Amino acid sequence: MSSLAVGIDMVEIDRVRRVLERFPQRFLERVYTPVEVAVCRGRVHELAARFAAKEAAMKALGTGARGLAWREIEVLPNRRGKPLLYLYGRARERAEEIGLHSLDVSLTHTRRHALAIVIGVQEAGIDEPGVARGRLLRWLRERGRL
Repeated sequence: MSSLAVGIDMVEIDRVRRVLERFPQRFLERVYTPVEVAVCRGRVHELAARFAAKEAAMKALGTGARGLAWREIEVLPNRRGKPLLYLYGRARERAEEIGLHSLDVSLTHTRRHALAIVIGVQEAGIDEPGVARGRLLRWLRERGRL
């Protein structure tokens, strides 16, 4: 039995612009692969959309930014411009661990915001809703919160 794994994220383009102006080389090297930097050619709206896509992918993977590097997730266009998502290292391992495959990404932006959504097929497993709820309840009880 399979289900969908979904992640969505929105970022303010001006926020990305400010970080890029303040720490240009460090920001690009920490967040983007060399190929992404070459493709985007400094266009802030494209960098912001890819930043949102990386966040959305981390949400679909169920990790948030914990334990993954930004550059382990890459967003590149196919020959027609459709964005494609590539996973490397721990991001790829996490996808395999939870049976996540057939990932797709969509990007959009306005003058102020960039938005991305990532959807993939996940085979039933460790993130099954009933299992996740049980794990949360145990954690809350262990800490005296329930």
